[in-house]
This record gives sequence, C-alpha cells and structure tokens, in this order.
Amino acid sequence: MRILLIEDEVRLAENLAAAFREAAGFAVDVAHAGDTGAEFAERASYDLIVLDLMLPGLSGIHVLRGIRGRGDHTPVLILTAIGDVSSVIGLLNDGADDYLAKPFDLGELIARAKALVRRGKGVAHPVLRIGDVELNTLEQSVTQAEIVVQLSPTEFRILEYFMHRPRVVISKQKLLEHLYDFNWEHHSNVIEVHISNLRKKLTESENSIRLETLRGRGYRLHPPGHTQLASKP
Repeated sequence: MRILLIEDEVRLAENLAAAFREAAGFAVDVAHAGDTGAEFAERASYDLIVLDLMLPGLSGIHVLRGIRGRGDHTPVLILTAIGDVSSVIGLLNDGADDYLAKPFDLGELIARAKALVRRGKGVAHPVLRIGDVELNTLEQSVTQAEIVVQLSPTEFRILEYFMHRPRVVISKQKLLEHLYDFNWEHHSNVIEVHISNLRKKLTESENSIRLETLRGRGYRLHPPGHTQLASKP
C-alpha cells in the first residue's frame, strides 16, 4: 500500500517513514510543508494520508478540508498535540478518520494505519481469502491450502494489492505507484519478474487464484472458477 506522510519535523518524519516501510511494507511519500503535502495528495493516489496539524505553508486542517472538499475519500489519520475534546470533535467533523495525540506509541500508529487502510478497502478483518489462498495483513503471511507460501516483501505487497481488487485490470504504472514512492521509475523493469515469481509460487488448481497478463493493459487476478481470456503464461 502507498501512504502520504505530511510532517514538518524532519527527524520524526524520517523515523515514521522508515517504520512504515519496514514494519508495515508501505511505500511512503513524505512532505514537510502543508502546501507540498496538498499538492502530493492531489496529483497521486494514496491508500492513507498521515497528517500533522501544525505545518508551515498551509495548516493541516486546511489540507484536510481541501482533500475532502474535492471529494477525495482517502482515509486520513491526524497527528496532533491538541488534546481537548472540542478540537478533536472538530477534526472528525472536518473529515478526519482517526487521530493520535503526540507523543504516541509507534506500534499503535502502525496498527491504526493498517486498520484505516483495511477499512478504506472495505475489509474490516486483517485476513483476506480468495479460493485456497489466505493472506494475513497483520502477520505478513500467505498460505495456500493451509501450506505456507514464502514470498518476498514486494511479492507480498503485489499479491495483497491484487487481492483487494479481484477481477480489476491493474496497469503496470498503477502497481508501481502503489509499491514505490515517487522514484518508482527506477523499478519499472521489475514488475514482470515479481508477477512471474508469484505465478511460480502459487500452485494452480481448481480452487486457486490466477494472475492474467493483458498485453498493453496490465494484470488481473481471477478468483477460482473464473474463465481466463487472452492470458499470457
């Protein structure tokens, strides 16, 4: 999943970004000012926005109102030093999905971020199941027919992205945007390799998922029993 972190404290932002990447497997874009963060949020698609309130350039509350004002429903988690109830109610009324008061526990932040991403995808439970494949987003594990499938972190993220969107055609560029940050051009030749590895590691059977390649369009995950057309081995 890809998130946007808008935080002006550089050291804190670096630590949070590293934690999101290493502990949660997220691709992270970082902005240190409100106007920069607002620009990022408008020009790219994110699964979650983590937003500090006290920002240079444009306040966090104005960034939030701008996001909601254009009909963007991306989950937003607010980081705030404000602790009074009326201010928190105001944040929620302006469209925030959740908030954490500073200082906060890093583990709690990651857990809440994962929960918001699942909720944003319409998945309340951390375990995704399609056919005989089960993916646990909390444990970062995959099983097929109750047998553990060993995936690399990137393969796991690709499979998770597909399992949130069965039958949807996903372009190579869209995959890259959600797997990496704005430097994704450096990784543009690896998607085919990861897809190929996933196909090799997932056993084909009547109750298994299938990854289809559509020339010039992208990829699509087929649940069991769905007929594939124009597929590429």
